[in-house]
Amino acid sequence: MTRSFDDLVAEAAAVPVAGWDFSWLEGRATEERPSWGYQRMMSDRLATAGAALDVETGGGEVLAGARKLPRTMVATESWPPNIVRATRLLHPLGAVVVATSGEPPFPFADEAFDLVTSRHPVTVWWSEIARVLRPGGTYFAQHVGPGSVFEVTEYFLGPQFEARSKRHPAVETADAVAAGLRILDVRMERLRMEFFDIGAVVYFLRKVIWIVPGFTVEAHRDRLRDLHERIAKDGSFVAHASRVLIEARKPA
Repeated sequence: MTRSFDDLVAEAAAVPVAGWDFSWLEGRATEERPSWGYQRMMSDRLATAGAALDVETGGGEVLAGARKLPRTMVATESWPPNIVRATRLLHPLGAVVVATSGEPPFPFADEAFDLVTSRHPVTVWWSEIARVLRPGGTYFAQHVGPGSVFEVTEYFLGPQFEARSKRHPAVETADAVAAGLRILDVRMERLRMEFFDIGAVVYFLRKVIWIVPGFTVEAHRDRLRDLHERIAKDGSFVAHASRVLIEARKPA
């Protein structure tokens, strides 16, 4: 039996969205993963670090998947529901979660860490990353790249020509170099996403709040209903995520 628009939207609007676990979307949406395997590569680097910082850890799920954490492991997070979730998940593993505003400066001394990691940071504060890294220390991260999921963004907000060029790896690497870091590796991939019902779209936009800033079901109900009908006709709504792997080192 085909579920109604109102039923799908009401369900997705009521689901908790704290943390960075997307298992609720299983069977309702798909997303290709980057070929490089960020969590595995991050885990390899954490295993040999003495002191590490994970910036914007979310609910701590990615960091918690590392096979071994360094003796000193700190994570920052600014969204209150995620702070609670990350604390519960990471404290038993020996990691300290520090609540921040999400804005610089980082609440840490100069040259405090030999590794800084981050997965999908909203903003990359290159000067702060360089400041808290020890000489010879490394920044290793997976960023959201340019024009990520813009098929969804532009469906709701219209053309976003200027925003499409933001977060380009050429710009980010130039900013890293300007902050005093040396680029070791940079890669970018575009990855297919599919949404199979309108509930999946609503859940995704409630959770990944920068895709359609200010999104609410009430404000976007007409566009949601049109998209529901489109998905029913075509079978899915296709978008493309953009991901950038970047590794940079502070000169010794």
